[in-house]
Amino acid sequence: MSSSLARPTAPRPQHPDPAPPPATTERMTGAQAVVRALEELGVEVVFGIPGGAILPVYDPLLDSRRIRHVLVRHEQGAGHAATGYAQATGRVGVCMATSGPGATNLVTPLADAQADSVPVVAITGQVGTPVMGTDAFQEADITGITMPITKHNVLVTRGADIPRVLAEAFHLAATGRPGAVLVDIPKDVLRAQMIFQWPPRLRLPGYRPVTTPNPRQITAAARLITAARAPVLYVGGGVIKSEAAGALRAFAERTGMPVVTTLMARGAFPDSHPQHLGMPGMHGTVTAVAALQKVDLLIALGARFDDRVTGDPRTFAPGAAVIHADIDPAEIGKNRRADVPIVGDCREVLEQLLAAVAAQPLPDLSSWWTRLERLRADYPLGYRWPADGSLAPQFVISEIGRAAGPDAIFCAGVGQHQMWAAQFIGYENPRTWLNSGGQGTMGYAVPAAIGAKLGAPHAEVWAIDGDGCFQMTNRELATAAVEGIPIKVAVIDNGHLGMIRQWQNLFYDERYSQSDLRTHSRRVPDFAALAEALGCVGLRCERKEDVAEVIAAARAVRDRPVVVDFVVGADAQVWPMIAAGAGNDLIMAARDLRPLFDDADELPASGSTAEDVR
Repeated sequence: MSSSLARPTAPRPQHPDPAPPPATTERMTGAQAVVRALEELGVEVVFGIPGGAILPVYDPLLDSRRIRHVLVRHEQGAGHAATGYAQATGRVGVCMATSGPGATNLVTPLADAQADSVPVVAITGQVGTPVMGTDAFQEADITGITMPITKHNVLVTRGADIPRVLAEAFHLAATGRPGAVLVDIPKDVLRAQMIFQWPPRLRLPGYRPVTTPNPRQITAAARLITAARAPVLYVGGGVIKSEAAGALRAFAERTGMPVVTTLMARGAFPDSHPQHLGMPGMHGTVTAVAALQKVDLLIALGARFDDRVTGDPRTFAPGAAVIHADIDPAEIGKNRRADVPIVGDCREVLEQLLAAVAAQPLPDLSSWWTRLERLRADYPLGYRWPADGSLAPQFVISEIGRAAGPDAIFCAGVGQHQMWAAQFIGYENPRTWLNSGGQGTMGYAVPAAIGAKLGAPHAEVWAIDGDGCFQMTNRELATAAVEGIPIKVAVIDNGHLGMIRQWQNLFYDERYSQSDLRTHSRRVPDFAALAEALGCVGLRCERKEDVAEVIAAARAVRDRPVVVDFVVGADAQVWPMIAAGAGNDLIMAARDLRPLFDDADELPASGSTAEDVR
């Protein structure tokens, strides 16, 4: 059994027991109750840093035999590690911080987790209730600060509420549309005695996520499906969240429909499957972009019609009828009107759609596939080698993917390397591609890889990072070294903020304002030496003929983290590209904007896509 299939997955969301009888009743402090509740909730690992307001929790945490605490070097690292753990396992990731700056350092990873629908619970200490509102030392209104960027947050004012509030936090984070939840607990509440009762009675009036789709909507969707001549399955990250990859494949194969997977859905449908057209959007494949523009029926599953996919929404899929299925009713109709809106869990939706069409004759899609196959053959993803003989970053990333294989987990930072990793690594399984999609958070990759490795210890975990992103959170390599977490880090080192440089090249007349990191000329820092100083193995690669050997050397290290500084060309760019705000009928290659289709029957003009293949 492959490691990806052996990975534990989240249980199906269940509604809370309205009145569970308490099986455990003990007297303890609020801090002890926090640790005990986390144990009862099945938490394996907590990422955090102690500080004054949260310190009462760290004392009983020392005695826990069921929870491993990972001492990160910055609270941002704790949040991203919790996110990586959750994305790799499907379980709730947990992070902890003290009041004031400790809590505010979690703002970025909480916003990141919420944007990507990742189940994360953050527990923060707060100053004592007698001094709240007095600008006490390290006081910050973290519930007020994070209200817009969390699914829910709460300030606990009574120790007796701690078990219930934490149980509710985990339930809210993991059910419905997953998200980030913050629980803030004042120091005096943590110190005070309370009666611990477990299981608690959850109090969530009005919170009843709809998982089962309306049968009438399923019938209406089936009617459109059986009439479509040019349909596309537009698959978003919700398919992975709902563990619906198997149901998606069964439905796609029964209907014969082409599939596109968004940045957050890579791995939800195998890249090697002949029905997979690739990733749509700003840096998607020509075939995927073209299919969405010429579709007559768009079936959106757990996707939110993000601007990076649609471009100018007025020109996106102009002739398509839309079936939109999502567990979050707020997403349906938000960016694109749905002809058939379906609120429900993606797995249940797909299973019911499959049953609805199983006995019906389906349309002949052969002419549609003929057009798509011509596109796929004529416009494969590709790249040019740098004229100066330096490494092509796309080659490096594709070689890492080839060596590590489809059961490895890849965590990407944000920028050019993220897009190349999405394009040039083949993803066959869900939860093998982790990245920051909605927020585009630089610094995500290294701590997320740490969390992913702890969640899936038998998987090979690579962080694909850029030299800009890497310098934001590389301090967490010390965490990985001290904790014995043997991740691999590939730094795609082009000496610049690559995506910024690309935009400056294309849209700002090559005026490279503050995007030059100068890591090549002066090696500040020397990434290989820095890795060694942080307790890791540090390697460097600058030549094509050495790439395979260096990757093999990195993979051979099993007892420590490894960092490989891949020195690549500075001018490589990500193609294809659709300019921000432009319609998907325009696709950019080199510096030219050209129409994707001149009319309904023509394919893209020659040269309108990526560079020539290697």
